Amino acid sequence: MTHQVHIIGGGLAGCEAAWQLARRGIAVRLSEMRGASSENGGERGPAHETDGLAELVCSNSFRSDDDEKNAVGLLHHEMRECHSLIMGAASVAQVPAGSALAVDRDVFSAEVERRLASLPSLQIVRERIDTLPGQGLTLFATGPLTAATLANCIGTATGVQGLAFFDAIAPIVHHDTIDMEVCWMASRWDKGETKDYINCPMTKEQYLAFHAGLVAGEKSEFKEWEKDTPYFQGCMPIEVMAERGLDTLRFGPMKPVGLDNPHDATPEFPNGRWPHAVVQLRQDNKLGTLWNMVGFQTKLKHGAQKELFRTIPGLENAEFARLGGLHRNTFLNSPLLLDRQLRLRTAPHIRFAGQITGCEGYVESAAIGLLAGLMTAAELTGRDWQSPPPTTALGALLAHVTGDAEVDSFQPMNVNFGLFPPLPEVKKKQRKLAYTERAKTDLAQWLPLAVG
Repeated sequence: MTHQVHIIGGGLAGCEAAWQLARRGIAVRLSEMRGASSENGGERGPAHETDGLAELVCSNSFRSDDDEKNAVGLLHHEMRECHSLIMGAASVAQVPAGSALAVDRDVFSAEVERRLASLPSLQIVRERIDTLPGQGLTLFATGPLTAATLANCIGTATGVQGLAFFDAIAPIVHHDTIDMEVCWMASRWDKGETKDYINCPMTKEQYLAFHAGLVAGEKSEFKEWEKDTPYFQGCMPIEVMAERGLDTLRFGPMKPVGLDNPHDATPEFPNGRWPHAVVQLRQDNKLGTLWNMVGFQTKLKHGAQKELFRTIPGLENAEFARLGGLHRNTFLNSPLLLDRQLRLRTAPHIRFAGQITGCEGYVESAAIGLLAGLMTAAELTGRDWQSPPPTTALGALLAHVTGDAEVDSFQPMNVNFGLFPPLPEVKKKQRKLAYTERAKTDLAQWLPLAVG
């Protein structure tokens, strides 16, 4: 069968994109290397255990299904409104999990494959692809564990080398949960004119307790296939630095030099006194709703992170849009390399979708695949593409991936309300519901334009 679109990667994003295209009668070739013969370069990725399409390699949960007070639940709702393959298969494979959406992995994968196989314009081919094509509409959805040969090819084409590394991610905090009666704004070590950083001060006693907690905290274990991958030197985990000496952090990311605490001002010291150490947060999105803990990349387990990081003065009630993590990851600096339609700026016949674009999570990966499929369908049928409003979960996630995140500090992200345009006039307790009500209203107006 002659195809109009070639999709590479049979994970959640690739399958969702293929579904959105083929159900509209567009001829699609979906290439997946798992299950291919040795002559076609077949192999399983290091995290895969089966040859099934849309295999869930980690948890079997799609997280909260609450579409009124939870951003990922809202994303579930929006994807269902777009006739999502992944959401449809999840409903068939669902298992009891309270308010979360969890599935039987094998039933889920089989249902995805069954639905795709029913589409006459879709051809599923078990083959390995190692190069970027020079022409023809192509969609790469190869995930965070893209095969090394293809990853190197993508790196060469984009000018980004070494895409596969231990990606040590720093936590991100919702701004409205930071106590500014304790913290204050200043420039980096008070060297500039603009006050761009939030500073959380520590006494010597607080610092020593924090240091001990970092060293003793429960850490994530490396998987066997990760052990030979080196740390990315620009993102050294904070607990690794702490293990190098008691004051290493005070000469690194927690350096207090030049940072007088104005809350400690006295007649003798009108500008305040220097703290023993400082945790600095930097604005992470253009909306100013999310702030990154500078230099706090970590492999502490999530429970240990929440407990320890909430001992930092000013962060006692912090809510995290993302906790720190450490894993081998392949992703593009999408705001720099991709346009607003997920096309490679230097080769616009190529789109990317899924986790390789810089989103985290099963649902987010499938959502970007869904949007990539709709974009490609619009292109092939000569329609102007209408992006989902940034007030929706789909639109907020797409905006993060394609332009609203800071290029220099871009990191993978789960969907969260910190990505949405803020509603400062709404009381905090009512804000999540207000986000979802606004999103549903705006989605209803967008759907006829993009989905039909």
